[in-house]
Amino acid sequence: MKQTDPIYRQILGILEEELIPAMGCTEPVAIAYAAAQARRLLGTRPERLLVEVSGNIIKNVKSVVVPHTGGLRGIRAAALAGALAGDADAELEVLSAITPAQIEEIGAAQEQIPVELRFADTAQVFDILVTAFAGEDSAFARIAGHHTNLVTLRRNGETLMERPLPRGIGEEGEDVLTVENIVDFAESVSVEDVAPVLERQIACNMRIAEEGLERPWGANIGRTLLRGRDDLETKLRAWAAAASDARMSGCELPVVINSGSGNQGITCSVPVIVYARETGKSHEELLRALCVSNLITIHLKSGIGRLSAYCGAVSAGCGAGAGLSWLQGGRFKEIAHTVVNAVAVTSGIVCDGAKPSCAAKIAAAVDAGLLGLNMYRFGNQFYGGDGIVKKGVENTIRNVGRLARDGMRETDREIIRLMLES
Repeated sequence: MKQTDPIYRQILGILEEELIPAMGCTEPVAIAYAAAQARRLLGTRPERLLVEVSGNIIKNVKSVVVPHTGGLRGIRAAALAGALAGDADAELEVLSAITPAQIEEIGAAQEQIPVELRFADTAQVFDILVTAFAGEDSAFARIAGHHTNLVTLRRNGETLMERPLPRGIGEEGEDVLTVENIVDFAESVSVEDVAPVLERQIACNMRIAEEGLERPWGANIGRTLLRGRDDLETKLRAWAAAASDARMSGCELPVVINSGSGNQGITCSVPVIVYARETGKSHEELLRALCVSNLITIHLKSGIGRLSAYCGAVSAGCGAGAGLSWLQGGRFKEIAHTVVNAVAVTSGIVCDGAKPSCAAKIAAAVDAGLLGLNMYRFGNQFYGGDGIVKKGVENTIRNVGRLARDGMRETDREIIRLMLES
């Protein structure tokens, strides 16, 4: 692939768009971002808030700690944090500059400012609508499709900005991604083109992994995995899990996300980084392997959608396995088989929201990526007709998208109902 080819620029643009920093779980942060936009339009401290969200937003916000709120959880905390102290220009780092005094203000506002929560009457899987009120004035902000896609701004009923709603899966151009194109891009990319994005991912995601191993966070999955074991494959799972331990429990360190998810960004990058460092790979080799792992993850997720009943860590674990395969000398054939083998193992893991147990699912997803890689290294594989596996990696990836997007739609609704009963 030549650097002047249109597809080269498209794939590079996908990496730059998808690998962005975020502080905290991205769904509550997206609520905070919408609330910060509404507050800015309102021009004053809100007296009350109306927050309308789609079911998947409820699922992914209900149990997770919102950063810089003193340990508060859920939609109410996210909306108040954004409305009272969020930086409306900072997108997914909207809560990064909150001061101790503002944390106290957010805590006090839990009793002072009413926040009405409603299901959004919407066909969008990802939809956040925030209305802020003060006296006779109101301001409205809507995010739909993905975490920073601001589609509507209104003040006192007057529309100030309106963009078309997302059409659905695949409209963002990720169809240029195939496993063959991804491997070709990783082989031919100028590392100077990807270094700024990937070096930020290395720095951020490894720092939060270190934090998760140094201190007790969440369910301590990463630290538990390392008790009495220090083999390389355990380290790969443990470091990734530890980063999620910290992130799901309110750690205020930023993460570079993938496909809208910090956990997916962690899962597809941290095992590849740890492996490269432990085995003495060069920095250039690491950057090329991260191109593979990140883009395979995006490719798998593009047919599934941002939010689903299908656990996103599964796709990222496949991405990690693909990146590890590249570091071990694998190219298209080896990487394709690694991906197929891995999805055949873990495609039944459901997403029941953002919470501490995500770290354990990440460990399982990385393990599946490793198993898929090792199977093919030793002459074993799954074949077309084995469950959802079809002949050809792209056909299998399409099946995964169909399973997650269409087959698990009712599963998603039932998961949300179960969560709301608890």
